[in-house]
Amino acid sequence: MVDLVFETERLLVRRWQDSDLLDLMAVYGDADAMKWVDGGEPITEDECLRWLEVTNLNYEKRGYGMFAVELKSEPGVIGFCGIVHPGDQKEAEVKYAYLRCIWGQGIATEALVGLIRYGVQEHGIRYMMATTAPENTASHRVLEKAGMSRGELRAEDDGCHTQIFEYTAPCTAA
Repeated sequence: MVDLVFETERLLVRRWQDSDLLDLMAVYGDADAMKWVDGGEPITEDECLRWLEVTNLNYEKRGYGMFAVELKSEPGVIGFCGIVHPGDQKEAEVKYAYLRCIWGQGIATEALVGLIRYGVQEHGIRYMMATTAPENTASHRVLEKAGMSRGELRAEDDGCHTQIFEYTAPCTAA
């Protein structure tokens, strides 16, 4: 597979390609799936194109970013996961989104476990965080199953709240 980043029992995770535009739009253009992302609005084709550019810059700058997720058993992108630094924040943040037809199958958890392992082993990232809406209990379960712990409930400037989840890699003996 071109640009394979890591694999799990059921999944292949690879770098984004320009040809992923329609898959990006299928996932991030779904209003129901995006109700938990940013302002809850699906993103446009122009925003997807810009995100492809930003992701390529992240690969160059950090060696990581967002990745496409595919099933080993059948071709085609089913979603995306990655490690990002929104707004150039210092802390590495894990993100993910999947087609609704694969929700509830443990795919997000499996990919996130692999993503965390990849971040620690390949990039030496010791601390990763995730942000969710406080009422997004499905994502909370995914994050906890993947080994992240519930952190603070952060008040935002607009009066909303963001639930923080955290992962700190265990210290290893020298």
